[in-house]
Amino acid sequence: MHNQIAPEIEIIEITETELEPLYRILIHNDDVTPMDFVVHALTTFFYLGTPTAAEIMLTAHITGMAYVQTVAKSEAERRINKAHFAAGLEGYPLHFSMEPE
Repeated sequence: MHNQIAPEIEIIEITETELEPLYRILIHNDDVTPMDFVVHALTTFFYLGTPTAAEIMLTAHITGMAYVQTVAKSEAERRINKAHFAAGLEGYPLHFSMEPE
């Protein structure tokens, strides 16, 4: 008989306080940014499919604002900054905001 030694296993638990907070991303309607650019921004920077992006764009157009997605705070900031930068390069006032989940 051979005695085998079991490997030591360390269990790491992540508590909610260690996770980055989630933020909701919102898109705001404006009367300048073309609808196709809005869909492009939603698909490119927020990784949405075209049908979903078009639905969000139309909701924002009709109601003035629409929910885009919920992600970690740093990721929300990164995606919003990229979208704002791209819109600015084109001269569009496209605006996104974020709020705690």
